[in-house]
Amino acid sequence: MKPALSEVESLARQAGEILRASFNQRPGYGHHLNVDYKSLIDPVTDVDRQSEALLLDEIRSRYPDHRIITEESGKIAGQDCCIWYIDPLDGTVNFTHGVPIFSVSIAFAQDNRLELGVVYDPILDECFSAERGRGAWLNGEPIHVSAARDLDHSLLVTGFPYDIRTNPVKNLDNYARFTLRSQGVRRLGSAALDLCYIAAGRLDGYWETVLFAYDMAAGALIAEEAGAVVTDLYGGADYLASPQSVLAANAVIHGQMLAVLQEK
Repeated sequence: MKPALSEVESLARQAGEILRASFNQRPGYGHHLNVDYKSLIDPVTDVDRQSEALLLDEIRSRYPDHRIITEESGKIAGQDCCIWYIDPLDGTVNFTHGVPIFSVSIAFAQDNRLELGVVYDPILDECFSAERGRGAWLNGEPIHVSAARDLDHSLLVTGFPYDIRTNPVKNLDNYARFTLRSQGVRRLGSAALDLCYIAAGRLDGYWETVLFAYDMAAGALIAEEAGAVVTDLYGGADYLASPQSVLAANAVIHGQMLAVLQEK
């Protein structure tokens, strides 16, 4: 059974309220958090877990046979025909430092095709959503990618792997190339919001070399439904296939970015 988009939006908003309430606590942003580390610079907080627990409880109570892939709990067994991708707090580093750029990301796939995607920014109260074949929206209003036509005047965004100190795919070489060929490159710290900002035309192109499916599934569908071309870094259409990477932009900028990424 496929959920309604409004149902997924409601779940994202409920989880987002947990994030917002904790983020707004005083005194001192982040001082009240219980922070553990999955690796040297990859944090997880009690708020990540609380947000995820709410989403898992709600989804399992309504759709007990569905499979769930989520950041903190990993893979929860279920039917392969119906899969949820959940990131309960995308942008944990920002969250722990008091930077108000983070989100809840939820996607639903049926028969190996993404059908629904919702990304909720609880600080700005911005709910990005999409349904396959029906378009993308921000708080109920249609959104579309930018009309940029050249890299020189494009504002790009990227991210870096948590294991950047040891991972040979550091993305620093790409960052340097795009910095010299664009209006600028931003690093916001939330892959889900990066993709939504592409969808809304706020940014013109996004690439990242190392991701997980739960980071990008919802945002990728939202960007696609807003008119973006979304592929892996090599132009492959199955961007959820492991190992995940992403390149998203309008058709013109996507082609120009792909050419730069293929330079060696």
